Amino acid sequence: MSLTRVRLTSIVKKQYIYKVKAYVQVFWNLVFLQLLAILFSLNGVSMSGSSSETLEVEVHYYSADMVVFFTMLWGFIIAIIITTKAYRNDDFTFVTNRLSSNLSNLLFLLTASIIGGLTAMLSPNLLKVIMYLFDRQLTVASTSAAGALNEFILGACTTSLYIFLFCALGYLIGTLVQIHKVFVVLVPALFFGALFLGEVSGNTRIVTNFFGFIFTESSILLFMTKIIISCTLVFASAFVLSNRLEVRQ
Repeated sequence: MSLTRVRLTSIVKKQYIYKVKAYVQVFWNLVFLQLLAILFSLNGVSMSGSSSETLEVEVHYYSADMVVFFTMLWGFIIAIIITTKAYRNDDFTFVTNRLSSNLSNLLFLLTASIIGGLTAMLSPNLLKVIMYLFDRQLTVASTSAAGALNEFILGACTTSLYIFLFCALGYLIGTLVQIHKVFVVLVPALFFGALFLGEVSGNTRIVTNFFGFIFTESSILLFMTKIIISCTLVFASAFVLSNRLEVRQ
């Protein structure tokens, strides 16, 4: 028997570093999706206009909303992917167990969420450059350097938290699918079925309250508390369910 004591933190650190290096392809996919979202945003997220006998004015509004949406979708998908059998078996190159594997996955998804949040908040600058190259007239709200920095940090933090929440949901769904393939059909059926029944019955309060709970919080501290608690509960559920999986298939 080996006299070397293996610490959980050491194993998680090694697995996390390995996954950041091995899964670098997902970040190239992020770049592709964000560029695609910028392409879709070239016509603006909304517009308004007015006209008279001699003058016609069109105003297009540009934002990073489409980029943020694509980035959240990216986080949701990669969280599902890393729960698959092929990715789970990668952990067996180390002395590991379910806890260390799940913790390293959580750290990787947190890192991916932060990177996704930062790049999503930087995307409006690229959009402005493209608009300038197309020789369009731009009107940008001016703020002080400190105000712009604070706005960027706040936007990056909130966007990263949203992405991390979608990663948590994807990780839970991916774990359910690995337990039994019926969840591939059951989870979408329950989601779209709830939306359909709500529309038919005219009672969309549950869906409205859910999206309101997540997306319409005005207090940043309360928002962060909600997201952190929600992510903790979702990941904890996925960790518990993953113990039902075989050690190796």
